[in-house]
Amino acid sequence: MSSAVTSYIELTARERLARLFDEGSFEEFLPPSARVVSPHLGQLDAPVAFDDGVAVGRAQLKGQPVFCAAQEGGFMGGAVGEVHGAKLTGLLRRAVRESAAAVVLLLESGGVRLHEANAGLIAVSEVMRALLDARAAGIPVVALVGGSNGCFGGMGIVARCANAVVMSEEGRLAMSGPEVIETASGVEEFDSRDRALVWRTTGGKHRYLMGDCQAIVPDTVQAFRDAAIAAIAHSSAAGVELSLAALEAEQALLGERITRFGGCADPLDAWRELGIPDPAAVPMMEAEAFSALAARYTRGAA
Repeated sequence: MSSAVTSYIELTARERLARLFDEGSFEEFLPPSARVVSPHLGQLDAPVAFDDGVAVGRAQLKGQPVFCAAQEGGFMGGAVGEVHGAKLTGLLRRAVRESAAAVVLLLESGGVRLHEANAGLIAVSEVMRALLDARAAGIPVVALVGGSNGCFGGMGIVARCANAVVMSEEGRLAMSGPEVIETASGVEEFDSRDRALVWRTTGGKHRYLMGDCQAIVPDTVQAFRDAAIAAIAHSSAAGVELSLAALEAEQALLGERITRFGGCADPLDAWRELGIPDPAAVPMMEAEAFSALAARYTRGAA
């Protein structure tokens, strides 16, 4: 099936790597045959994966040498443990050593594994540091978010450390997942069973309108590929390294967002505040119609 019509969300991590990058170009580091597994899961009689739920390596993207990683949502929801995080960190550090043209991260994760809480948290912090080191070395990092498990917890922070985030409407991005918010603050604060509310709050359309992602695409491999190529080119031209001025601008934008939208009880209220005349119609819009609308009302990159 052509990548132009192949659904991104329905593919496994390795299928995404095989179809998104130039055909036959993906070379995996530490493949399953190496059997590098979590040292913690076995002690808890939990299942292990021979790649610890993430595939990392190098590939070609429109002829450019890039480093890439794809989290496997089918294994513990893509959750990060010690080995999983170490593979991502090692990939980013190797990208710097070998002067890669870019790093593309195919993220799908519920956050840190509860089985490996402290080790997983440390691992995520190391990934963030390595990502920023890559940017400091002049290597653009692009995060793609379109998996069924979304991108939450520590990996949600990692995504926002990248130069650009590309999402589909079906993708979700947030710090805390719906179930976590409900557990901590009660169903009155956030009903995780209300799927429409969950997608309005964490889905690609809302993140794009709020400026948390730089591109929203249809759920096809080709659309993600084209957006990744464009994001790398734009990041390279605009400047890769995160500057103090950019951080200050982002902080000012976030402060303004709290002032303007802090009283909104639902994303529909925020969309109305943006000036969108019929917020209730946004969730049902096709990608082309939504992009035309967003061009008038988007807040720009945070």
